[in-house]
Formats: sequence, structure tokens, C-alpha cells
Amino acid sequence: MTILITGGAGFIGHTLTRHLLALGHKVLLVDNFNNSYDPDVKWQHIQALEHLANWSLCQGDIRDKRFLQQIFRIHSIDGVIHLAGLAGVRASLQNPATYFDHNVNGTTVLLEAMRAANVKRLVFASSSSVYGVRSGGTFQETDSAEDSVSPYALSKRAAERLCQQYHHLYGLQVFCLRLFTVYGPQQRPDMAISRFIHQLHTGQPITLFGDGQSRRDYTYVDDIVAGISQAIERVNGYEIINLGSANPVILLELIALLEQLTKRRVPIEWLNTQPGDVPYTHAAIDKARQLLNYRPATDLKEGLRRMVSSYQQTYANTQTFE
Repeated sequence: MTILITGGAGFIGHTLTRHLLALGHKVLLVDNFNNSYDPDVKWQHIQALEHLANWSLCQGDIRDKRFLQQIFRIHSIDGVIHLAGLAGVRASLQNPATYFDHNVNGTTVLLEAMRAANVKRLVFASSSSVYGVRSGGTFQETDSAEDSVSPYALSKRAAERLCQQYHHLYGLQVFCLRLFTVYGPQQRPDMAISRFIHQLHTGQPITLFGDGQSRRDYTYVDDIVAGISQAIERVNGYEIINLGSANPVILLELIALLEQLTKRRVPIEWLNTQPGDVPYTHAAIDKARQLLNYRPATDLKEGLRRMVSSYQQTYANTQTFE
């Protein structure tokens, strides 16, 4: 297949590109290289793909109708994996209109371009944030997702509903994948685990919001990528599917693992709980197993070890970790 990936220069996007190319697909990346985090990091992702064949990059914004229409005219696209958009709960509280512009309006423009070009296969990267605040139990796809506690979560839920409408109205085949806290090498530098590793290396205090007892379903990027890859090949009808590890971990336990792996300890700077943060996530993945043959294979300690090793090789003097 020829697969278009929006947000293709990002953390998940460039990792997914390698995976799809290894399976024999052709990949077209679209990215606007915005400054939601350092664009140089995204360009480094692109440079790391330069030795590979059967992919190309179109730089532009999915909110630009003419730009997208031209891509679909020039290229024969079999399916779309939609990763583009603004991420992050806290930033969405400061700029809700911007988040809706990117995540909802951008998705609308993409859906319209797909409809006009008669491209029927779409995988949309949604978020576990849509489930809102929960204190326990597994998050089932049939649970209510109408109590979002941040503009980011609400924008993702709105995009899911748009995809559902385009399925019913125009026959678009859509799998909306609710991703649970994706981590791994080259994770966005503003995300918590990347920040913790950098703080441990540089001797800065680790900044924690709340009491450190939040429990998250941390999911290694290679497992997420495998699920997305299966989704674009199997997409049929309209489905919401969780992709997680199904193994919530307490935040302070995660930090203890990082201290063990880096052989470093630094003070913790305790900060107030942030509005919009959710204290608990736990993916039910039975549906993913059934529809996608999804089998997460990387446990948290091994995934963190790979992240620390990547950080050392890329940014750090490894002798400081001995």
C-alpha cells in the first residue's frame, strides 16, 4: 500500500515509517514542523530516514485545503494514518482555540480531502484522555467519553465523532485508536519521561505535579506502532480501539526505575496538581487483541532501559552514568 502519515516527522510518525517501510509499504509523510516543540528534533527524525527508500516528505499544514487536495491529486494513496495535531493537556488549557483549530478543523479538512479523492481507509490516533477522570477499573471502549477534563481531550473526542460521521455519511472505513501514554527513544522532549531522564542526567530536581501516586498505562512505542500497522491493514467499518500496555504503574515507581537505570538520584520538586491531568489510566485491550492481533511485548523496565541508552548515546557523556 501507499500510506500517507500526517504528523509523520513526530515521535510516533517516524518510528511508524520505519516499520511500514520494512513491511514493504510506500510512505508519504506530511508535517508542518510547527514549534509545539523544537522543530530541529523533527528534522533529525527526517534525517534519520534519509538512507531508506520508498518514502517522501511533503511539508505543509493539514488545515490548508489546497495543499491536501494537491497531495491526493498527485499521489495514489491507499490509506491514511492521521497522527497530526497538537498534543498535551496543560498547553491546551492555555490555548484551547488553537487546539481545536489544529485537532478538529485539521481533521475536518483531511476528511474532506479523503472524501473528494475517494480514499476510504483511515486510522486516527486518538487519546486515552477522552475517558476523563477515573479512580480505578479498566477503561473499556464502551465506557462514556463525554466527560473530558481538558480542551485537548475534548478536541480528540470531537475528531472521533467527525470520523464516525464520515463513516456513516460517506462510507469511510475508520479505526480510532485511543493511545495510552506512549514512550520510548526519541519521545517528545516535553513529555514526562524524557524530562525525568534529562533532569537525572543534568542533576536538576525532578518536577512532579501532585503526590506522585498517579497510575498510568505506559505503552512502549514499538507496541503502539505494531498496533497502528495492523489497523491500517485491517480497517473495516468504524471502531474505537484502545492501544495500551494494560499494566498501570505508579509514577514514583517509574522514577525509582529511572534512578536504578541511570544510577542517579536527584531531589524531587513537588508542585500542585495541574488542572486537566488525569490520575489513573488502564487500557482494556481485549478488542485490540481480537481485531488487530495486538500483543504488547515490551515491559516498562526494558522500555525505560532503551530510552536511557538512547539518551546516553545521543546527548550525554555515557561515563557520567557509570
